[in-house]
Amino acid sequence: MKAQCRTTGAVVRNFLSILSLLAMVTLGLVMTASAQDMSHHHMDMNADPTAESEITQDWAKAKLAKSPRHHEWVKVKNGDREINSFIVYPEVNKKATAVVVIHEIFGMSDWVQQMTDELAEAGYIAIAPDLLSGVGPNKGGTADVAAQGNNAVGQAIRALPPDQIAGDLNAVADYVSKLPAANGKVAAGGFCWGGSTTFFFATRRPTLKAAFVFYGSAPNDNAQGQPYTVDKAAVGKIGAPVYGFYAENDMRVDASVPPTVDAMKELKKMYDPVTYAGAGHGFMRAGEPNNPPPAAAAAGADEAAVKKAANDQTMYKANRKAHDDAWARWMAILAKL
Repeated sequence: MKAQCRTTGAVVRNFLSILSLLAMVTLGLVMTASAQDMSHHHMDMNADPTAESEITQDWAKAKLAKSPRHHEWVKVKNGDREINSFIVYPEVNKKATAVVVIHEIFGMSDWVQQMTDELAEAGYIAIAPDLLSGVGPNKGGTADVAAQGNNAVGQAIRALPPDQIAGDLNAVADYVSKLPAANGKVAAGGFCWGGSTTFFFATRRPTLKAAFVFYGSAPNDNAQGQPYTVDKAAVGKIGAPVYGFYAENDMRVDASVPPTVDAMKELKKMYDPVTYAGAGHGFMRAGEPNNPPPAAAAAGADEAAVKKAANDQTMYKANRKAHDDAWARWMAILAKL
């Protein structure tokens, strides 16, 4: 009887030991899985190319904070819509020409606001509308759309109706042209998606004094993946001279330039494109003097890292030169309007 009890006790102890071991293994698996999930979530957040990294630039925000010029946010009416717009006034003693600044596909970024301030520093009333105004939750703009997740800003911008874009931009141009400090002249300049939108806007506002297209294309009527063909019916409505600013290493956009030259010449429209050697797409932001240059290779870095760092430095220098040359050209043209 005692032997049987001892045997039963041993079995129970072994069973409890097995249960304890299983619990530990299960807990370990749960903790590992949880860590993997957290790591995966962190990687997804960092991989997002548009939500925060392209909208928030601390170096641009810091420069803007030091600006002595008057800047404010205004709400411009377009029917039932209100376009939240960032406006900066120059420190001048005469009425000034206005420039409508059209943002990249990343929406209203810190850099766009800094660029608006730089135009005012050069003597122009500059206004940058957030074309995502009213699109975000609670009728918010770019920042609220970005909070919705990966690529939300780019997707929202691509979904904007052309007539709404034209209406918003015309409302902003009307608003700024009638300000007491304005001389009534309005030009437009945009970057990337904003460059193409500037070209498009010129087809909807013949009274523009000039359109400055930074690495953007003319309105086209080609299907996705088909050879580029300019929409001559639209381009024929342009009344302003169009100035193009293009990067040598940007064939996606550059391929649109030769047919645009031909179409604009045929239609007797003024189009003056310039391509900047060695530069890449987005050189006005990438080459911004206030934008910190890429870091050199760390001591003891392998050959691939050294090569990448050298390439990054070369590209930065090319973008910086393109930025400076394009800015000088832009200012020279604006001064003659």
